[in-house]
This record gives sequence, C-alpha cells and structure tokens, in this order.
Amino acid sequence: MSINIIRPIAATDFSALYDIAQESGVGFTSLPVNDTLLANKISRAESSFTKDVKTPGDEGYLFVMEDTTTGTVVGTCGIEAAVGVTDAFYHYHVGQVVHASRELDIHNTVDILTVCNDYTGVSEICTLFLREQARLPNMGKFLSKVRFLFIAEHQHRFTERVFAEMRGVSDEQGSSPFWVWLEKHFFSMDFPTADYLTGIGNKVFIAELMPKYPIYVNLLSQEAQAAIGHVHEKTKPALALLKNEGFKYRGYVDIFDAGPTMEADIDTLKTVRESQRKPALIATINPQAPLHIIINTLVSDFRGVLQPLEITDEHILISHDTAKALNVSNGDMIRIAPLK
Repeated sequence: MSINIIRPIAATDFSALYDIAQESGVGFTSLPVNDTLLANKISRAESSFTKDVKTPGDEGYLFVMEDTTTGTVVGTCGIEAAVGVTDAFYHYHVGQVVHASRELDIHNTVDILTVCNDYTGVSEICTLFLREQARLPNMGKFLSKVRFLFIAEHQHRFTERVFAEMRGVSDEQGSSPFWVWLEKHFFSMDFPTADYLTGIGNKVFIAELMPKYPIYVNLLSQEAQAAIGHVHEKTKPALALLKNEGFKYRGYVDIFDAGPTMEADIDTLKTVRESQRKPALIATINPQAPLHIIINTLVSDFRGVLQPLEITDEHILISHDTAKALNVSNGDMIRIAPLK
C-alpha cells in the first residue's frame, strides 16, 4: 500500500530540494537555487530536529513529503521557530495619516507604507511547495496542515503567535508591479535579483537602499497600488486554506512584492483546536473511515501521514500500514486532526 509520509529532511534529500528550488521559481525566497545555501538549510534543519530546545530560537524545521512507492520527494514545508534572531526581518506596515483643515473643511485620509521589524521573534510557517506530479486531492492541505499538528505537539519550540508570508503579484517573468516602482526610484535592480539576494541572506542592501520615510501609497503607480495585499494567482489556494484555518491579514505586506502577511494565535488554529492525542491501537480499519492527519509525537524521528482511522474513548484505531509508516506500536501516543 502506498502512503505519502511527511518527515524531517535529510542530507540525502539535497538533489530533490534543489529540483524543488528550481521548480518554485522567482518569488519563492526561502529556497534560492544555490548549492551551498540549500546544503546549509538542510544541515540547519537536521540540527534543529535534534536540538534540546527550552524556548524558541534560531531553529528552522524543514520537512519533506515522500512517496513511499517510488521513494521520491514530492514536496516540502517548513517552520521557522523565531525570525529575525540573527538578522533583521523586514515588513511594510500599511497605516494611515490624516491631512485635515477645519478652516477649509478638507479632510483627506491617505494610506502609507512604513518599514518595520514587528514580526521579530515570531514563529513563521514557510517554504510550502508541492511538485506538479503530487498535486492530487488533499495533498496540499496535508502538507500545509501537518505543521500545525507538529507545533501543537511541541509548543515549547514555538511562539504563541505564528505568521505566513504569501507570495505577491508577479508575472511569468518574475516581474512584480510593486517592485518595478521601488526599483525605479530607489533600488536600481530587478525583482529576481533582489529576491535572490534576500534568499541567500544578503539583506544589508535593504537597510541601505530602502526609503527612510513612510511611502504615500497614492504616489505609487496604479499597478503597484493594486498589488498591495494581493497574492500570486498560484498562491490563492494556499491563502484560502490559511483563512479557513483562522489566519488574518493585519496590514503587513512583503517589502518586495507587497504580498500579504497572515497571522494567527496557535491555540485558535482550527487544526490545533480539533486535534486529539491518544494511544494508538492497531486494528482493521474501514477504508471509508474519515481521513485524518496523523503524527507520532517524536521530533527527530517525526512522521506524519494522511489516512483513515477510527476513534474510541480510550484509543485511536489505525491500520497496520499506518502504524508502520509512523513507526509506532500499540500504546504509543499519536496526535490527529480531521482533514476537513
């Protein structure tokens, strides 16, 4: 029986991660097409999964989805424990200023963009990408939601709040209308170059070249204004999933493409609220039973699957194949959440 397993990334997954980085394209900042940086990302993840953590710090957890039939890695997703710990983490905050004159009876409210570091120290879900051949029903939801179960099981490794940066509007060549305006007036480099430099950790240029004062939105081009807070066409399903999970837009956008940043408190997330933790009992399961995301309670040997199961007052009943995929035996604790 074929079961897709989500597990911690390993050094042997380098070539698969490189292929994913190439497929993801411009705008997917967290996976730059760079051998050294991808190898470092894997090494950092391996260290994070084995680290004895008391409070969240500079850990980065990177998972892969493996098709057990072929042994092929078909997707990835990640969690940053606390961003901005070792280098600055920037956003624009969309605020307002009022220009008013009582004497002239004029009152104008204008949107402004202000550079900030307001998400410093907050956990981030990131690096979600499912390869074309694996875009089957439920796989995207499984890959995204499994992170919330991991966070729920290991809450001390993460902050009480979590956010996600959504890919903003850009065309097939990677040109962002928001960046086109910034490039013209401040940066003198194209979007793919700026995106790549950020992906490889070179953020000094942001502080050096970014406008020092708030930007009046109404001074931007119409195309740039229209892009603020909106997502790339291919990102719409991921945005809908996060909204359904309980994520909200609080007026923060990416500094390059103005894509929205979504945030939520961990304990309010739908998957976390609906999750259950009970001992496993291996049994014969009706294949028509409701699909659940199921994880073991380990860290370095973490496993997650999407399989049918049955629930009793005392146990969670799983099939032999599911138990094998999770590396659990009768009586081992597992955590589950319904897919829908």
